[in-house]
Amino acid sequence: MLSLLPSRRTFLNTSGVSLGGIAFAQLLSSQCSGANSTLAVRQAHFVPTAKHVIYLHMIGAPSQLDLFDEKPELRRRHNEPCPPEVTKGRDFAFIGKTSTLAGSPWKFSKHGHSGQTLSELLPHLSTVADELAVIRSLHNEEINHAPAQMFLHSGFGRGGRPSLGSWVTYGLGSDNTNLPAYVVMVSGPKGGAGTSLWTNGFLPGIYQGIQFRSQGDPVLFLSNPEGQTRNDRRRVLDALAKLNQNRFEQTGDPEIETRISQYEMSYRMQASVPELMDINGESKSTLEDYGAEPGKASFANNCLLARRLVERGVRLIELYDSDWDHHGGIETRLPAKCKETDRPIAALIRDLKQRGLLKDTLVVWGSEFGRTPLNQGAASGTGVTGRDHHKDAFTMWLAGGGVKGGVSFGQSDEFGMDVVENPVHVHDLNATILHLLGLDHKRLTYRYQGRDYRLTDVDGNVVHEILA
Repeated sequence: MLSLLPSRRTFLNTSGVSLGGIAFAQLLSSQCSGANSTLAVRQAHFVPTAKHVIYLHMIGAPSQLDLFDEKPELRRRHNEPCPPEVTKGRDFAFIGKTSTLAGSPWKFSKHGHSGQTLSELLPHLSTVADELAVIRSLHNEEINHAPAQMFLHSGFGRGGRPSLGSWVTYGLGSDNTNLPAYVVMVSGPKGGAGTSLWTNGFLPGIYQGIQFRSQGDPVLFLSNPEGQTRNDRRRVLDALAKLNQNRFEQTGDPEIETRISQYEMSYRMQASVPELMDINGESKSTLEDYGAEPGKASFANNCLLARRLVERGVRLIELYDSDWDHHGGIETRLPAKCKETDRPIAALIRDLKQRGLLKDTLVVWGSEFGRTPLNQGAASGTGVTGRDHHKDAFTMWLAGGGVKGGVSFGQSDEFGMDVVENPVHVHDLNATILHLLGLDHKRLTYRYQGRDYRLTDVDGNVVHEILA
C-alpha cells in the first residue's frame, strides 16, 4: 500500500517556507554522518579539572620576544650580525639565512607573588600574572600560517582533520540543549586557514564549530523569514518531524533522528541566542572592566560573551583575533594590538575567578608559532622593523581549569632561537588540554577509512609540571 504522506523533498519544495530560519547551515553540514552523532553528555575517561575551554587564538603569531620571553643578551647585541651557527641548517619564511639580531625595545618586569616576567605592553595581564602558567618552549612543525594553524588545531598541517573543539565535543558531548557545544567568534578578518580551523573534518557534522557574529543575525539564517511567525515555524517543524519519523521507521537510519534533534535545537536557539548576545544587562563596572560596548563588534565584546557562554554551559569557546602578523611596523602595530586585547583578557580572567568559574574553565592563549630574534627590514638602525615566522621556539599560556598558576615552564636559548629546556610540542599541548578535560588523548579516537585517528596523531605527552 502506498503511503499518502508526501515525500520530504516534495514537502520542502512546496511548503513555501524557507528552512533557513529553522536550522543554520553549519548544523546541517553534509558531512554529518554516522551512528550516535548526538551531543548527549558522555562520560570522561577520568575526573576532569576543567569543564569548559576558552581558547584565545591570535591570528598571525605575536612576538613572544617582545611580550613574554625576555632576552637580555639579544638586547645587548641588538643590530649585530647574527652568528652563522645560530641559523645554520635552517631557513625562514622571508628573510633567508642571514639577518641582524633584534632585541626587544620594550622593558620587562616581574609581577605577582610568582615573579612572572611580562612585557610593559601587557600592563593588565600583569595584574593576573599569578593565574598564568607560561610555556616558553613550544614548537610546531609548520613555518607558514595556514598549515601551522591547522597543525595547532587539528594535529595535521593540511585540511580535512577535525579541530580541537570538534574532538572535545565528540568526546564529551554537551549538557546544554539550547546552544551549540562549540562556539567560535572572530574579531577582524579570518585570515590564514580561516573556517577550516573549526571544522569537524571526518567527524559527524554536529561537532563542527558554530560561528557567532556581532552584527545582523548572530547565527546565519537564525531569524524567521519575513512574514513568518514563531507559531508558523512550530507548525512546519512538527510536520517535518512526522515525515522524518515516518522515514526513520522505514529505514532505521539514526542520522534521521539526529536531524530531528538539530531542527529542534535550532528552534530553541531562536530564543536563547539573542538573549545571550545582548550585553546591555551587564553592569557598568563589568562593561568598563572589559572595555566592552553593547552593539559594537570587538574582541572585548567577544571576551565578555565568552564568559556568558561558559555561564550557560557551552563546552568550548574559541575567540580568533586578527592582525598579529608583524613582518613590518612592529614598533607601532604590536602596541596597538596589545592595547586592544590586553585589557579584556585580564578582565575575563578576573571575572571568571570572581564568579567561581575559573576553577573549572581552562583559558588558553597563543598562536600558530612565534617570531624570530632577527630583524626583518632595514639592515641598520636602532629599532626593530619586523620579525619573521619562527616555529622552533615560541610561547603560549594557560590559566584556570586545573592549571598551576604562577608557573613558568620551558626555556629557549639566549637569542630565543631554539628550545634548550623542557620542549613542548604542539601535540603535548593538545594532550594536556584534553587531560584537563578528563580525556586520555590516546583513547579519544575515531575510525575513518580503516584507521583510528586522534588529535595528537601518534605522539603527545601530558605536561604534568603545569598541572595543579
